[in-house]
Amino acid sequence: MTTKQGAGGAASATISPGLVTAQAGELHRAIDWRGAFWVAAGVPPLVLFSIGGIAGTTGKLAFLVWIISMIMGFLQSFTYAEIAGMFGNKSGGASVYGATAWLRYSKFIAPLSVWCNWFAWSPVLSLGCAIAAGYILNAIFPIPAAESQAVLDWMSANAASLTAESPRVVEWLAANTGKTAQDAMTALLTQDGVAALTPAIRTWSLVTFPIPFLAQANLNATFFIGAVLMLIIFAIQHRGIASTAGAQKWLAIIVLVPLVIIGVLPILMGKIDAVNVTALVPPTAAYSGADGAWTIGGWTLFLGGLYIAAWSTYGFETAVCYTRELKNPKTDTFKAIFYSGLLCIVFFFLIPFTFQGVLGHAGMLAPGIVDGTGIGEALAAMVGGGKVVTQILVILMILALFLAIMTAMAGSSRTLYQGSKDGWLPRYLTHVNSHGAPTRAMWTDFGFNLILLAIASDIAGYFFVLAVSNVGYIIFNFLNLNAGWIHRVDSGHIARPWKAPTWLIGLNTVLAFVNAIFLGAGAKVWGYSNALWVGLVFAALILPVFAFRHYAQDGGRFPAAALADLGLREGDMGERKAGMLPYLTLAAGLIVVLIANWIFVLPS
Repeated sequence: MTTKQGAGGAASATISPGLVTAQAGELHRAIDWRGAFWVAAGVPPLVLFSIGGIAGTTGKLAFLVWIISMIMGFLQSFTYAEIAGMFGNKSGGASVYGATAWLRYSKFIAPLSVWCNWFAWSPVLSLGCAIAAGYILNAIFPIPAAESQAVLDWMSANAASLTAESPRVVEWLAANTGKTAQDAMTALLTQDGVAALTPAIRTWSLVTFPIPFLAQANLNATFFIGAVLMLIIFAIQHRGIASTAGAQKWLAIIVLVPLVIIGVLPILMGKIDAVNVTALVPPTAAYSGADGAWTIGGWTLFLGGLYIAAWSTYGFETAVCYTRELKNPKTDTFKAIFYSGLLCIVFFFLIPFTFQGVLGHAGMLAPGIVDGTGIGEALAAMVGGGKVVTQILVILMILALFLAIMTAMAGSSRTLYQGSKDGWLPRYLTHVNSHGAPTRAMWTDFGFNLILLAIASDIAGYFFVLAVSNVGYIIFNFLNLNAGWIHRVDSGHIARPWKAPTWLIGLNTVLAFVNAIFLGAGAKVWGYSNALWVGLVFAALILPVFAFRHYAQDGGRFPAAALADLGLREGDMGERKAGMLPYLTLAAGLIVVLIANWIFVLPS
């Protein structure tokens, strides 16, 4: 390793391509761009987290939502690739590299980027484990289908329990005009039969309690199975990034290759129904299943779909979380994010289109698609598979979720680690074990996600967690896309191993404000009118956290290494060449969010 003098006189490190060792207590330089690519390969399965929800809220527009969102994510990644290359000594991802751009303008704006990125990425652990637990419960303790022989036999044996004069029958007929008493008895007996034959573990709960101003928490079977799954993934990552990348490589090959084949086969077999992907209009209301029109309400649903899709399609930016662990960050950083983006384009274009083309809008609204636990069965049906194929695909779906969860734990823990190294977050998070794994950050992720898992163990809480966490993700993207041009203005002298075209930096700045529209209009679409405000409050929690670290622990000074890459030092943050523009940008972004929130309302 050699050193060079920055503009402010501080020494900053230049990494020798052959350097693969690390000092004690540091992350290890143990992978090349392929390793980072395999760790980020858990992003494509994120399509499974919300494919049903987006289909429900946007109707026939769903596949188009995924394509638009993926194109935006790919374009935006070029800004992140440039600023990541400036910081070969930092881990933690684009939010860390972008935060440094805001440092000159406010100590409190900079950590907001890191914090918002973390609380957006971290919930992948709880959400993924909730879906995986659902798959496991479905496999071992299935809820009987209404048309199953067991339910039909139960209905026959209990047919005498209802008559045309029964109060339940009368109540059902009052709510379903035009139906007959026989219709009512059949519907109620079916409902009772399914309930009677449902394994007790599916409805068991140790305790249920409200979390004030947030949601309902439920310590049920999903919670406990999910917690065990998180511990298994923790154990895999405990051995460091090289071990994680190796496990991810084989998981990715096992999972992604069959998914691509299944995505292509229905197209080759002519199973795409043109009716399902044409006459593109929003639905009359979320989950209505009926075509609507391009009214304000319709646009709100469409923007809500783009809002939640961003949480998945933009996620491959996690490929630059591991810059500090790359053997040659100068060349590997761009390759990692570029090829990860190409992989995501294949999946986010192909899977939603094929799903919608085969299943149609009504098929996408099936409960197992909306909550994510029935996707394996749906994939098998799309290619005409029998029971064996279905079971194989269910196992693949669980492995796909493991892939996504491992990606999230690896990336989010390193964001916490680097945030601590740079003086944004509490000091205890800087600890790494002998394998170079940031274990205290990983345990913090685990504890935080136990709370989220308790909320996400039912479908309503699941989408609440998703909607609120995405508030942070859009804030992070807004700050970081603007960090691209701020770094150009203030730190143009710093070498960039890869430099994006200037027009693309400008376009991505515009997309930052497009994302602000998504945030203002879209957060309310997901069943919680207060999701935007809860997310903003959670984002603001960084203020006391940072104040404790910076003033109580560090005496108002940043760690020297946090400033070295920019050639800065304590007391000399450099010239604010961008003047008032960063402040005006923040004000404009907030105004766009508030106006969008006011203009766009759900269909009445």
